[in-house]
Amino acid sequence: MTMGRTMRPLGPMAWSIAAPRAIVFDVISSPYLRRTPRALERKLRVLERGEHEVVAEHYTRTGPFVTTTVERVRFEPPERVHFHLVRGPVPHVVEEFQLRESDGETELVYTGELGTGFWVFGRIWGAFVARRWETAVRSSLAAIKVESERRARPRTYSASQSTEATK
Repeated sequence: MTMGRTMRPLGPMAWSIAAPRAIVFDVISSPYLRRTPRALERKLRVLERGEHEVVAEHYTRTGPFVTTTVERVRFEPPERVHFHLVRGPVPHVVEEFQLRESDGETELVYTGELGTGFWVFGRIWGAFVARRWETAVRSSLAAIKVESERRARPRTYSASQSTEATK
């Protein structure tokens, strides 16, 4: 137990995504459970990979610095993703993405808590870290929304593409 422990909420944040829950879950889980795409290599490195759980390093730019966290990420297809901080700028962070589907769309709800020690000094540090943490989460959720909606869009082909395909 850390001396003078202070807990504070992260979120909640809710996003409405115009894509089925299975697609949203796949967008979130694929970089962890499958091969990490080259585009994410500067943000994510999976250290250990299991069937429904990984240990991963996350790299987050905070001004001129890059903050590295190590998190255990557990997947409950298709409705939940749990994050548990193993190493980072504070001693305690737990987070959850909950996915609810309604009429082919998904509501993604983010909640979490951040804990610091050392009384008032920890509270000040925790407020600083929480702002940056939630900014990073917002950025990730925005990218998840864009990619999920892109994958969910019906593919249309122009006449010229159709003609090329038959040649």
